[in-house]
Amino acid sequence: MKILLSGTASDSHTWNLVYLRLFLEEQGYEVVGLGPCAPAELLLAGCLRHTPDAVVLSSVNGHGYRDGLAAVRLLRAEPALAGLPVVLGGKLGVAGHRQEADVARLTDAGCDAVLGEDLDALRAFLAARARREVPA
Repeated sequence: MKILLSGTASDSHTWNLVYLRLFLEEQGYEVVGLGPCAPAELLLAGCLRHTPDAVVLSSVNGHGYRDGLAAVRLLRAEPALAGLPVVLGGKLGVAGHRQEADVARLTDAGCDAVLGEDLDALRAFLAARARREVPA
């Protein structure tokens, strides 16, 4: 299973992407990284070029809601990517706590999961997606 991993447009943190890449590779996934500060247009181009099985977006700086919403809306507007699983993790806002209204808007816009900082939830989500891809 190929994962496209990216920071959100305003997130300049590289260390979390290195950590996530290692975590995902240790789980057996092939990882294509776009790096930090990836605008939605770069994410779209990366998905079309690399044809991943899922997208994992990370936000450490607290603007994940705004950036994630723009990214998922752009991906969902592309017919070829309409069914591509998109996961957003990390800090959604600067309030310091999870805003359920933001989570609802992200899922309504097309995010398949909004996971915060829980790597066990990311592992479970991707494992469930991988099982769906294996023919019975």
